[in-house]
Amino acid sequence: FHSKTNKKKKPLAPRMGSLSFEKDFEPSVITPRGLAPPGLIVNGDFGEMMRLKVSSTPTTPRKNLNLSVTEPGKNDGPSLDCTLMNYIDTLTQRINYHIGYPVNICYEHYANLAPLLQFHLNNCGDPFLQNTVDFHSKDFEVAVLNWFADLWEIERDQYWGYVTNGGTEGNLHGILVGRELLPDGILYASKDSHYSVAKAAMMYRMNFENINALINGEMDYSDLKAKLLQNKGKPAIINVTIGSTFKGAIDDLDVILQTLEDCGYTQDQFYIHCDAALNGLIIPFIKNMITFKKPIGSVTISGHKFLGCPMPCGVQITRKSYINNLSRRVEYIASVDATISGSRNGLTPIFLWYSLNAKGQIGFQKDVKRCLDNAIYLKGRLQKAGISVMLNELSIIVVLERPRDHEFVRRWQLSCVRDMAHVIVMPGITRETLDGFITDLLQQRKKWYQDGRISPLCVASDIGAQNCACSYHKIDYIIA
Repeated sequence: FHSKTNKKKKPLAPRMGSLSFEKDFEPSVITPRGLAPPGLIVNGDFGEMMRLKVSSTPTTPRKNLNLSVTEPGKNDGPSLDCTLMNYIDTLTQRINYHIGYPVNICYEHYANLAPLLQFHLNNCGDPFLQNTVDFHSKDFEVAVLNWFADLWEIERDQYWGYVTNGGTEGNLHGILVGRELLPDGILYASKDSHYSVAKAAMMYRMNFENINALINGEMDYSDLKAKLLQNKGKPAIINVTIGSTFKGAIDDLDVILQTLEDCGYTQDQFYIHCDAALNGLIIPFIKNMITFKKPIGSVTISGHKFLGCPMPCGVQITRKSYINNLSRRVEYIASVDATISGSRNGLTPIFLWYSLNAKGQIGFQKDVKRCLDNAIYLKGRLQKAGISVMLNELSIIVVLERPRDHEFVRRWQLSCVRDMAHVIVMPGITRETLDGFITDLLQQRKKWYQDGRISPLCVASDIGAQNCACSYHKIDYIIA
């Protein structure tokens, strides 16, 4: 695909990784094959109908999807186009109420890249090796990997990586690399780690130590130290969470490294995997916390989260010297493979490459600042309204007391754990959206607590007494 405004096309070099990020890159609007020019409606042209529908502004939320999707082959239901348009219309109305999960839905490049959907792109095998089949996007994939290698400070001839199907696959791969290096190693992860870490321990039949978490969601380093000493003599494979799933807490890599040293673990006796699914594209633009200059083994992020992508994806990077333990020669694809999934989506590297180019370093810095500012804004408004709320440093996840009404939770698509809910302030969430959420929440709270028989939940055990605004802790705080 190419822009009609750019007549010169740079030829691809024959080796992988020839694509780079141009400083003067400017995405241009392309009319994809099969789509009519803007403003022209063609009967039966689903692509154009979709584009026009998505651009409309939703007014009221839908309670549920309520789609009439018939079994394939049945002719007694709506037409295919009607069913799809109903689905798109529903999703369009729900966009402004998507605040509980870490997905960036603020992108406009789907039309530019739509022509790619006519090709089957399969990045099977090692990204750095050619295939006998030309329908892949490994040049784009390696360009994306090089960008992240620079971000996380590892030389290009020292790393290996690939574009995954998401953060879970990245965690599965990183922990697998650690296990292959240290077959007798024990996996350590905090209780607030992503559930895929425990899944990896189960899948790989690894000994697993679940480390306590502090009230803010950060790893309890004293418990880590106690369990490291208890298992002295066994290598340690440690999952470091750079932004916990629910509270956005950051495990302190330097403290963990010091703890390992204090417990007598040398660098050949431990492996560290960094799960930076959401924060891997936030933290580097605030402080230099994720770097291969420290003795870490791997880092993974989710590409569909802070960056944004229409399909789940991620990036996994490890040290090149480690990957030989996993690589296997596969004659069928004329390549070697060290990935989890084998066949991989060839579209996602192109979407990531396009987004990284369009965004640029300055764009990321602006997104990070705006999201952090909006998270502080939301916390302040909730606090002023007397609602229990917590916000970790360098986090865009605002934790609050769980709303009492399931319909409210469903309307705003909130994620809830125990007596907590959270709002994740992503780049596409505006203050107008946050104001709408707060207004709705305050109106509903008047109904929930109007007769005084029911009081707001005490969440001191979940987010700390200093953040709890229940009647007991509010009085206690005022007296103090």
